[in-house]
Amino acid sequence: MPTPQKLPIVYVRGFAGDTAGIDKAVTDPFYGFNEGSTHIRIGPDNEPNFYQFESPLLRLHLDEGYQILVDGSQAIYLNSHATIPPESIWIHRFYDVSASTWSGRPKEFRMETAATDLLTLIDTIREKSGAPRVHLVAHSMGGLVCRCLIQKILPDLGRDPAECVGKLFTYGTPHGGITFDFGFGMLERLRDAIGVNGGQIFGPEHMYRYLTPESVADPDGRPEGWDPCEMPPDRPFAFPHDRVFCLIGTNPADYDVARGLSAAVVGPRSDGLVQIDNAYVPGAHQACVHRSHSGRYGIVNSEEGYQNLRRFLFGDREVKVALVGHRLPQRQDMAWQAEVGLSVRGLQIVMHERSSAHWCPVQLRDGTRSVTAGGRPTEAVTDADGAVPLVDTFLCSNLAPPGDTSTMRYALHLRILSLRESNGLLNFGDHLEQTADFDDILVVDVGADGATSVPALSAVWNSAISGSIRDYRPGSHARDDENPGTDSWVNHIELPHTAVPLVGADARLRLTVTPWR
Repeated sequence: MPTPQKLPIVYVRGFAGDTAGIDKAVTDPFYGFNEGSTHIRIGPDNEPNFYQFESPLLRLHLDEGYQILVDGSQAIYLNSHATIPPESIWIHRFYDVSASTWSGRPKEFRMETAATDLLTLIDTIREKSGAPRVHLVAHSMGGLVCRCLIQKILPDLGRDPAECVGKLFTYGTPHGGITFDFGFGMLERLRDAIGVNGGQIFGPEHMYRYLTPESVADPDGRPEGWDPCEMPPDRPFAFPHDRVFCLIGTNPADYDVARGLSAAVVGPRSDGLVQIDNAYVPGAHQACVHRSHSGRYGIVNSEEGYQNLRRFLFGDREVKVALVGHRLPQRQDMAWQAEVGLSVRGLQIVMHERSSAHWCPVQLRDGTRSVTAGGRPTEAVTDADGAVPLVDTFLCSNLAPPGDTSTMRYALHLRILSLRESNGLLNFGDHLEQTADFDDILVVDVGADGATSVPALSAVWNSAISGSIRDYRPGSHARDDENPGTDSWVNHIELPHTAVPLVGADARLRLTVTPWR
């Protein structure tokens, strides 16, 4: 399989707030993309171990051979060089003109202006690098700047965004705006009316204006039921959902202490600023990580964020896992949830994690669909078997751990839990807290040879492995392709017999592996 082409990367930072916040943001030469983190974890004998994440900027230098090119400024470098390498990182410094430290007459920040300036930067980079497109990597509001470019600015110019943007990766972007957990909408209306620190840009009226091209905009304003999360696929020049990845933070507790009021107002189902239900584009790739919006345990300066970013941009295979064919026990007073966690051999973090403790379990419906607590489907379900998406991730065949390059090993932790209700309230009469009705780990080994699109794959449940998982070697658990003759590799894996009383004898985990470039 050919190695994916390295494209220039443009980083777009998030919201800085008022003038004081903007003045602070522009003092950073890389707008925060260079910030790393340190923390500890418990190791042997309960001793704390130090862990260091260098920053996405440095890691892309070290792991993927990227450069950041500065000669007094990146703008000066671009102006003084006729050619630049494609393997380069560029910072969209859209806030500079709005800083009072730059001049005595700072310009008011406007989303459309930031998006238009981003297009100018992209066109310059493409011309001088010879790269057909650039990748956009954005934190928070930066993802909305990118969507304004993709959904409004480029279509209004009659240009196809897919011809200049390769992939869009967002960290903690409020795709659905920023809403609050109480106040019955009054706090949002007050914010949007008086524009507290410029926060009105996260309200639906403003979002409709900068996410809707003039050719389809309703002259009477935002239509009823309009959803800002949507990137409509039926519009002219629609950007493919397959080229968008939304990383969702699920840890409100570790948001900056000084911003603790924000976490309290937004609510627990959030990263401290952006609610989980607002943090993704329906139909796009997504993963949940237990990280906060920013700060010491922020989503950008995290190993979890970087590993998802790296595999999405440079991976060569996509793997999807869905629960299909399940039939839950028919009880009006019973609700069902699934918890999932995806671990990769050689990494010290969990790539994707949805759990009750993190306020984001997968809500199961009887063979129909998976929904969020807010009611929006996590993914459109078109399969007759009512697929419930569990994992959507990417593999890099060149990232097999040193000393064992025969396979890439992944572990999918699956737990199924039941909750009993009575008159709309949870009934704890026969409840065992944090105890799942089903709990097992699917160990998947994928051939690390990237020369072929058809993987050699084996899968076995941990309950069938004797001894340590690390000592297990795939042998008799090889899986055949149920979809031969195409690029898509498919196999349905039976659940252990202990799960049959819960999900039925026909329940399977469907693994789908396809080439990714």
